Amino acid sequence: MKTSTVNSKFFAGAFRLAVFAILVGFLPLVLDARAEEAPASTEQSAAPQAQQPPAHRKDKTFLEVLRDGGIVMFPLAAVSVYMLTLIIDSVRRIQNKVVCPPDIVNLLRSQFTAGDYNAAFQTCRSKACFLTNVVRAGLSMLGQGKEITEKAMEDVMAKEIASMNTRIYYLNLIGVVTPMIGLTGTVLGMMNAFKTLGTSGIGDPSALAGAIGEVLVATATGLFVAIPGFATYYFFRNRIQAVSSYTEEVINNLFRGMPYAYFAGMNIGDDPVYAAIPKEYQNAERPAEYAEQQ
Repeated sequence: MKTSTVNSKFFAGAFRLAVFAILVGFLPLVLDARAEEAPASTEQSAAPQAQQPPAHRKDKTFLEVLRDGGIVMFPLAAVSVYMLTLIIDSVRRIQNKVVCPPDIVNLLRSQFTAGDYNAAFQTCRSKACFLTNVVRAGLSMLGQGKEITEKAMEDVMAKEIASMNTRIYYLNLIGVVTPMIGLTGTVLGMMNAFKTLGTSGIGDPSALAGAIGEVLVATATGLFVAIPGFATYYFFRNRIQAVSSYTEEVINNLFRGMPYAYFAGMNIGDDPVYAAIPKEYQNAERPAEYAEQQ
């Protein structure tokens, strides 16, 4: 539990820091762009008839190209940083040695071999991970029989798999949403370009073509973010299936040949048992079936 809390704090802190850095980096570019547009419009109104030969345009920098994409580049940049954080976190978490640490496996095997199940229970409690959470649930139910023990472990394993799947689902969401965000930016840019065309006419077709090319940057960026999002989502989904199968195999080996008959009525570990005999029957004679179970 402590490890998951630290991971969540690291994940949230890295995302906030990255978004702040993006906003700080893009804000001066936007302000400079607006400052450059004002003198240019004044000069064009003062000499509308003067036609200058097209000057050679220098290649734009990467940040200038991103700025041409419009306001939607800010959410796309934030989403791309969030996606990168998800990928790094998933690479770190979805590994056999993380969900099923070899040293813990060896320790549990030695404790199971010695029949010291209370010590195994305490090991699972003190070293929480995918493997130990499932094994702990099984150990706590040994006194209830094989079927209940296996059902308890299956339920916990399903929760652990769902927990790993939760974050990678956002990669799939990014792959779906980012192309729509980019397309929205392109449509807004096209609307502005044709609005200018309707107002001032098609005096310079090359300028209109350049404007259309610039607004397509938003769509290209959305696709550029979406493709890795989809690819990594399916990669990590397969990795989760692989590590889950490996962990299930380790657990099955631990509980293979478990003498459930010897655990009838026992309570492994120190988890409290709240279920008691009904109050109406606490002072009455216990049924014969209850005596046989004990």
